[in-house]
Amino acid sequence: MPTYDYRIEATGDVIEVKHTMAMTPQNWGELCLLCNLDPQGVPEDSSVTKVISAAGVVKSGTLKNPEAPPCMSGGGCPSGGCGI
Repeated sequence: MPTYDYRIEATGDVIEVKHTMAMTPQNWGELCLLCNLDPQGVPEDSSVTKVISAAGVVKSGTLKNPEAPPCMSGGGCPSGGCGI
């Protein structure tokens, strides 16, 4: 399951949670239900904002093999599948 960061607008706190990509909580109460969290006295109708982070972003200069694998550039995949 992917990990997301959310800012609780009422407190300014940022929390990290895991949930499916199909879920989009609209407020603190929905996020608490979705992730089995204790609201800790924060009003459940408080807005939450998904925080965009740079996690997983890689500069092309840091890749060991920057070329696309054959299956992504129109060639066939090596035996066993791409990336193996």
